[in-house]
Amino acid sequence: MSKFYKMTIAGCERELPLCEVNEHLDIAAFIMFGDVEITEKSAAELLKLVPEHDVVITAEAKGIPLCYEMARQGCGKYIIARKGVKVYMPDPISVNVQSITTLSQQTLYLGSDDAEHMRGKRVLIVDDVISTGESLRALEALVNKSGGIIVGKAAVLAEGDAFDRDDIIVLEQLPVFPK
Repeated sequence: MSKFYKMTIAGCERELPLCEVNEHLDIAAFIMFGDVEITEKSAAELLKLVPEHDVVITAEAKGIPLCYEMARQGCGKYIIARKGVKVYMPDPISVNVQSITTLSQQTLYLGSDDAEHMRGKRVLIVDDVISTGESLRALEALVNKSGGIIVGKAAVLAEGDAFDRDDIIVLEQLPVFPK
C-alpha cells in the first residue's frame, strides 16, 4: 500500500507519494512535471517574493517547468544547466554536483553562449525542492564562472533543515520522514 503526505502548495492541495531514500529515510516526492496548475501558481507566488532579476536559471530536469513559468510571467529569459554536453553547446563550462535524489555524482554544463548571456546580469537561481543545497551550490558556481550576479535563490519547497536557511526564498516546508 502506498503512503502519501498531504500538503497545500501555492493554494493547491496535493498528495505527495513517500519514497524511500535509504533504510533510515523517506521523502515526499514533489514532481511539477505535468501539473500546470501548481507550476503556474507556484511561479506567481515566488515572483511576489524574489528580487528583480534579468534571467532565471535552474538545473536539468525537475526545476525546468518552474524556471520556464517564472521567466514567462516575469523577466522573459531562462537558462537550463544541462546534465550532459549537447552538440549545440559551444565551449561548455561545468561543475560537479551530488544531490540527495541522485545516486551518483553528476556534472552540470552550460554553453558559452548561455554563460555570456548571464555576464553582468542579475540572475535568480530556482529549483523545485531544496534538500541538501548541493544543486544550488553547483548553479551558484556556474553563475559565478559566467560572471553573472546572483540576486536570489528560490524554491517551491525546502526539505527538512533547508527550510531554516536564510539565503533561500521558499513557499513551504517539506518534512522528511525518518524511519
